[in-house]
Amino acid sequence: MSLIGSIRREIPPVHPEGWPFIGGFALIDLILFWLWQPLGWLGLMLTIWCVYFFRDPVRVTPLGDDLVISPADGRVCAIGPAVPPLDLGLGGSPRQRISIFMSVFDCHVNRSPMAGIVKTVAYRAGAFVSADLDKASEDNERNGIVVTTGRGDLGCVQIAGLIARRIVCFTRSGARLDAGERFGLIRFGSRVDVYLPDGAQARVGLNARAVAGETILADFLAGGATAFRAA
Repeated sequence: MSLIGSIRREIPPVHPEGWPFIGGFALIDLILFWLWQPLGWLGLMLTIWCVYFFRDPVRVTPLGDDLVISPADGRVCAIGPAVPPLDLGLGGSPRQRISIFMSVFDCHVNRSPMAGIVKTVAYRAGAFVSADLDKASEDNERNGIVVTTGRGDLGCVQIAGLIARRIVCFTRSGARLDAGERFGLIRFGSRVDVYLPDGAQARVGLNARAVAGETILADFLAGGATAFRAA
């Protein structure tokens, strides 16, 4: 294998949404080098961080209709019953919710927790309080999708954070998603809430680290063999 091939295997690709930002950081960096070299080196570090932020690594997703996979990289910041946002159409009764906080150092590509058909895509403008606060689920800008699965409807809500100013959703109503398939991205620092179908049991603890497309957040059946798919 060539040296370039080896490097490509070790360095994850960059999501296309990131290239305009990376280009902007690089241009500013050139100007900073022209103005004062120490500022240029600082700009270079920020440009490298921007490339790192928009990474989109391949993930190996556990397969199974009874598994709920993490939609985001980050820290599990809340587990417990909560009423879903009304715009999702999931009713007014509390559901088990698992929330994942993404820092500016986490990969921000979001993936579908389960396979199914997208029933609803609902965007709502809002505030930009820190995403690790519980009130962020109600007050912040958000975009929610409802996926109709073999186990019932599942809600997945992208929530903008203190720094984030743009939620990107790649899917639409009527589309089919596989478990672990990319459906969106948030820029920069944010949160994703998962509202589980009835009967799902959480398999992660508070403050646990989750990996999008790989970590099992919850399931419906204990035990059993699990297959995997790379994406």
